Amino acid sequence: MSDALIISQDRAAEWLAGADLRPTRQRLALAELLVGDGKNRHVTAESLFAASKGHGEGVSLATVYNTLRAFCDAGLLQEVTVDGSKSYFDTNTHDHPHFFWEDEGRLSDAHADDLVISALPDAPEGMEIAKVDVVIRLRKTSV
Repeated sequence: MSDALIISQDRAAEWLAGADLRPTRQRLALAELLVGDGKNRHVTAESLFAASKGHGEGVSLATVYNTLRAFCDAGLLQEVTVDGSKSYFDTNTHDHPHFFWEDEGRLSDAHADDLVISALPDAPEGMEIAKVDVVIRLRKTSV
């Protein structure tokens, strides 16, 4: 077993342990795909399912959905919804804006330092603002 593979597996196990999630075979396999290389990424359930199949993991699409939900509930991922029906899962859980590349159907991080929100509307009575999601939609310019 290569050193890189051992590091990748260790990183995945530590990521789960940090959230007190039981390291099942499926969770470890998906966690390794998400954080094994130490880089942040944005995935859909379908893209993670395809990646798991490409690595020879026997994980069903339903298991991928359930695992992503468990990771979100544990604070390991943040869900970013685009168009109300398409969800992306981000391994970077810090507050930051996103670019949605319409032509590619891809989500990426935008620089938080460049975003300034000077005011928000007041929340309705008895409610508080829990979070503000910023998704900046991009498309190629027509020449």
